[in-house]
Amino acid sequence: MLRSFLAALALTATAATAQDAPGISARIGETGLAATADHLRDAATPSDRLALGGVLFLRAIETSLQTRWRHGMARTGGFLPVLRLPVPPNRQPEPFRPDLVNGLFQALVEDMTAARAPLELIGDDDAAGVVLSLGDIWFDIDMDGRRTPEEDLMRVVGTTLRLRTPPGAAAPTIRFDTADAAWLAAYTHLLSAVGDLVLAFDPAPQIARVLAAGEAMDAIGQGTGYANAYKMTMGTEIDIAAMILFSLHQQPDSAHTRSARAHLLQMVAQNRLFWDRVARETDNFAEWIPNPRQVSALGMPVPPETGEVWQAVLSDAEDLLEGRKLIPFWRLQKGAGINLRRLLEDPVPVDPAEWIHGAGLLPYMESGTRIGSQNWWRLQELARGDAALFAVWLN
Repeated sequence: MLRSFLAALALTATAATAQDAPGISARIGETGLAATADHLRDAATPSDRLALGGVLFLRAIETSLQTRWRHGMARTGGFLPVLRLPVPPNRQPEPFRPDLVNGLFQALVEDMTAARAPLELIGDDDAAGVVLSLGDIWFDIDMDGRRTPEEDLMRVVGTTLRLRTPPGAAAPTIRFDTADAAWLAAYTHLLSAVGDLVLAFDPAPQIARVLAAGEAMDAIGQGTGYANAYKMTMGTEIDIAAMILFSLHQQPDSAHTRSARAHLLQMVAQNRLFWDRVARETDNFAEWIPNPRQVSALGMPVPPETGEVWQAVLSDAEDLLEGRKLIPFWRLQKGAGINLRRLLEDPVPVDPAEWIHGAGLLPYMESGTRIGSQNWWRLQELARGDAALFAVWLN
């Protein structure tokens, strides 16, 4: 279902209302995100604050892509938000450094804080609005100031989420409003949580260890040639897997895991604020995520019970984060589970063997009510089997 939502009917660009921040979409298309952010720095109206928050959010994604391109980081962790997006090849990259991943996620956390700041100034009664054509948005990945097709938002994000627009069709135009300010704030908290979790395990030392070990092994028997093609075909993937596993084996920094938990709780709170605001909307113009009386400008059908079902999923997440309910574990009885709150408050290294067996998680196992799967299956049914991608959109 979600795979085709950007391939659905495109909406013709429409003039903004008087309260909307004017010309932002065209400005992004013509000058880029960095220049548009500078233009909006002194945002004083709700609409300008919404525009600034959105542009700073996109600018944070752009800077992460630029860092990866500059250092030739095209093949990285495919399960992390800013590392899974495609980056075009750089024929003359700068040397890779082990601390680049730490720096990338530290910058992401800081940039999400900056993007969130103007959004938090928008109140329930403020009439904020920004009309954006998704086709105007692009990331200056190679930092040359010139737009290329592979830098378009639809190409970068669509490749990852398997989303496409029909050949020759215009990209959708969306009017983001006061409700969407809370949706975007929730997303900033989600990405901040991801950043904190990466930083909690400090991958830099283990990246350096893997790289040094690889160089040492390459030096042994140098000049005699490799006995097989494994290094060429699998070496990079194995190195990345080793970097991840070695990092997870370290003692995580509890300050970062606790911060991640706090961000996730704020994500839930902001998402609830979004659904509360969107439920009160009476217009039906270029909607991002609609209420039951509206239609999404993306052209995809949104069942009337979507908000109710998604908030139930969020309530489950909140119950886990607060320790009110427990995570089921395969060898525990029905009246017991794992306390996620205690795990994030007082974390231990992640040893896959110990966690699969349960010995490594024993300190966090306790008696209590386990979380059920009913709400997730309701979302799965609602999304016609694409619950994970649907969740990316709803946040």
